[in-house]
Amino acid sequence: MRLRLDLAYDGTDFHGWATQPGLRTVQGLVQGALSQVLRVDSMPVTCAGRTDTGVHARGQVVHLDVPDDVLRAVVGRSTAPAVDALVRRLNGVLPADVRIRAGREAPDAFDARFSALWRRYSYRIADHPASLDPLVRRWVLSRQRRLDVEAMNSAAELLVGEHDFAAFCKRREGATTIRTLLDLHWTRDEAGLVVAEVRADAFCHHMVRALVGCLVAVGEGRRPPEWAAEVLRRGVRDAGVSVVPAHGLTLEEVAYPADTELARQAMASRRVRVAVESVDG
Repeated sequence: MRLRLDLAYDGTDFHGWATQPGLRTVQGLVQGALSQVLRVDSMPVTCAGRTDTGVHARGQVVHLDVPDDVLRAVVGRSTAPAVDALVRRLNGVLPADVRIRAGREAPDAFDARFSALWRRYSYRIADHPASLDPLVRRWVLSRQRRLDVEAMNSAAELLVGEHDFAAFCKRREGATTIRTLLDLHWTRDEAGLVVAEVRADAFCHHMVRALVGCLVAVGEGRRPPEWAAEVLRRGVRDAGVSVVPAHGLTLEEVAYPADTELARQAMASRRVRVAVESVDG
């Protein structure tokens, strides 16, 4: 049986998502908990998007394949559905900074990574003494200069669309840097925090944090809005673009198509993106 699990975690004390020998990672803890609860030697999971050290998640998604008899054994004498029993027992052994929020049986074609239509991240910044709340310091970046949200949105509009985001990515051998940025906008919430909402079909390594760093430079008045488009067009890392700290970033949501479209979407996602659209068009 293929299962889908929806996770949330506070990334502060993790060395990212992916398992690393000798380090505390989200994947390592989740797979360890699955092995313990299901009483199997190993139970690998595939996630929608790997998060870096210090990045948080409210909407991470994973899939895994569990033999029917192994899953039924979790229920025991309980009358609860097997997946519900699995979620309850996993949360009983996982530490408090990782929670399984939901679980369900998924179609065989469901792939947490390749079936995804898009991922949505948020980035939160406190730019005024009144919004500096020590209770949320582990999830919010603190800046000394007041940010111009209107200027940041003007710059962000120039980045939306399908482009080669090499200027905002940490390159990986053999990996494309072409992505479709579906949405990027900034608001100021009720607490006075400046919040970026970033949505794309997929993200390169460090892409969101570099985009935020670029737009913060605009918001602080150090660069004009059109500079963001110039950086994108040049296609190389710019010394003026800082990769902002990880702790302000949260994976909020992953969207999937209808069950009948899962296989088609996974096949499309695996294709290498080759078409590059200019900033102007």
